[in-house]
Amino acid sequence: MPIEIVQEQDADWWEVEALFDLCFAPGREALSSYRLREGVGAVRTLCHVAREDGILAGAIRFWPVRVGDAAAVLLGPIAVHPTHQGEGLGGALIREGLAAAREAGWARALLVGDAPYYGRFGFRRLEGVVMPPPTNPERVLGVDLCPPGWAGVSGPVRRAKD
Repeated sequence: MPIEIVQEQDADWWEVEALFDLCFAPGREALSSYRLREGVGAVRTLCHVAREDGILAGAIRFWPVRVGDAAAVLLGPIAVHPTHQGEGLGGALIREGLAAAREAGWARALLVGDAPYYGRFGFRRLEGVVMPPPTNPERVLGVDLCPPGWAGVSGPVRRAKD
């Protein structure tokens, strides 16, 4: 049976959290990107899970943030179970999530990650966009979803509710 990518449901929450725990180092919730998620709900229509025969193979989440005065969506975390890594599932989850964000009218998306990997999805280094410390500015990447996207947008990234 092929892997199916669907919108994450409330019942998926614990299983997705367990996947993130498996795939990321202990203390992942101490990262600066998690401070941006505290007290803010994920953009549920953009969060997806991948399942094969009902078994979770991957997951991606998106969160609303503010960059200066502009709204943006923060991609992450994204994880693929070790038994499915190298199969292109992470890329499929990213493409699905970005397409959903574009369709929902989000103009811009950002993440903290490796430019060589995320560049294939259109992400590029953002000048003048400042994530909370201790984030390496070289890893702050963005993609235009609906033009003009990132044109003229700069400033600190903060929680959507601040």
